[in-house]
Formats: sequence, structure tokens, C-alpha cells
Amino acid sequence: MSRTLFALAACLPLLAGCVIYADDSGETTMVRMNSGNEITTTETPETLRAVRFADGALIARVDSNGCTSAADFAVSVAEGTPVDITLTRTRQDPCRAIVREGVELRWTYEELGLTAGQTVRIANPYRLPPA
Repeated sequence: MSRTLFALAACLPLLAGCVIYADDSGETTMVRMNSGNEITTTETPETLRAVRFADGALIARVDSNGCTSAADFAVSVAEGTPVDITLTRTRQDPCRAIVREGVELRWTYEELGLTAGQTVRIANPYRLPPA
């Protein structure tokens, strides 16, 4: 019990400027909002296979060992023109079923604090598909 309380107390400063969403299935999404000049994480941004905006959402294809979900990522949204979005994996996928095509993860405009038509730049690196 005391370990859990200590861990929660240690994480509280990290949640400043965050919005955490939970859906009906219990999956949570963390979106970090900042002014564009703040460093929000020391972890390396996830290398993406593909990214697109469709049906009012950001959809990113990432590598997966079979258990990757949107809840495994923190999304940093830096205000500006354009808005910079960075996806960072916060929990590694412990499964062993390599998914060759990766998985698609989805964050709605509402979760990201975006409006339709807003100019956005994805700051993550990309891995080009094999030729």
C-alpha cells in the first residue's frame, strides 16, 4: 500500500498540464498540453509507420508485439501554428506475437483539443515501408 502511495505521489508533478481520458472499456489516454516551449518528456518519440487524420481523429500505425493500445502512449500537444503533436510510448508491449503490419491507434480531435481543419504537424520520426 505504501509503495502505491509513494508511486502516485512521485507521479503527481508529471500530471501537471495533462488531460486524462477514460472510455467505457476502461482504456485511458493521456494528452499533455503545453505552450510549445516546454519539454514534456525525456523519452524518445515513437517511430511511426503511418499517420493520418480521418473521421475526426488522429490515426497512427505503430509497431506492436500484440498488446499495444492507445493507453500505452502519451500524446503531447504543443500550441502554435502549426500545432505540434508528439506520440511517446509510456508502456512497452510485453507480448510476443509480433504483428508485422503493426496496429492503428486512434485519438479524437476532442481528446487532442483540436478543431477540424486546424494545421497540425506530427513531430515523430517515420519508418518508410519496405520497397
